[in-house]
Amino acid sequence: MSHPHPPIARLRALRSVELLTPSFTEATDFYEDAWGLEVVESERGASWLRGTGDEHHALQLTRSERTGLGRLAFAVATPAEIDEAARRLEARGIRPVAGPGPLDQVGGGYGLRFHDHEGRLVELSADTWAVAPRGRDAAIPVGVTHTVLNTPDIDAAVAFYRDVLGLRVSDWSEHQMAFLRCNADHHCIAFNQAEWVSLNHVAYEMSSVDHFMRGLGRLRHHGIVPQWGPGRHGPGNNTFSYFTDPTGLVCEYTSEVAQVVEDRWIAKVWRRVPELSDLWGTAGPPSKEIRCHMAGNPEGPLA
Repeated sequence: MSHPHPPIARLRALRSVELLTPSFTEATDFYEDAWGLEVVESERGASWLRGTGDEHHALQLTRSERTGLGRLAFAVATPAEIDEAARRLEARGIRPVAGPGPLDQVGGGYGLRFHDHEGRLVELSADTWAVAPRGRDAAIPVGVTHTVLNTPDIDAAVAFYRDVLGLRVSDWSEHQMAFLRCNADHHCIAFNQAEWVSLNHVAYEMSSVDHFMRGLGRLRHHGIVPQWGPGRHGPGNNTFSYFTDPTGLVCEYTSEVAQVVEDRWIAKVWRRVPELSDLWGTAGPPSKEIRCHMAGNPEGPLA
């Protein structure tokens, strides 16, 4: 028997994130000069930055009085799938707030936007603009690889992203975090059980552990030291080092995330103990400051 409401689309990757920031100029400078992204376009109230990957941009910074997540953008293969996603959303009683159609935005694309069950703005897009290849020798991010979201109801959040968006649960960290994937990478979204809806952090992929460590070296050269890390997580097996941007939002360098073979992977529940939070034992416990930044601001209904 077919499911009355299959997932709306097959998501290929987390394409980019939009962050809202009152410290727009400082944030743009930080992500360009220290973090290693490249500004592809900017106007008075927004800037778009890319890594070394194929995406037109990995990060959009938008000037705002409020700090937090603007939207999450996922890649879908074809415009026809976007149209079908719109039909499937409507069948679930979810109205797109934009599209389906050509997206009037830097980087182009054919897509749609809608709000998830907790008010986050989600974008699906196909046919975005191509960009010229960049070499991957420098210790700079390939692009955005995952985003961790705080939620007061982790089970409802997992259910929505699994049933509506078709993500698969890779692992749990007790009943505190859930890691979800859309491709071979162990997670593109993770949910953290928290007091309110907010952004926990955004992670950027480095090509190797060597790129990862050299990236930390460049940040140190800029006078920026990790607030937690370097270390290696148990769930996902990825390296980590967490920093705070000028807005107070948390950003992470990561590398070597576990690769899931779809038919062989068995999700498990990890215990929340220091030796699994950091397999290397190099990071120590997260500082009170970084934990506070990861908690984020309580977000009202999103713009």
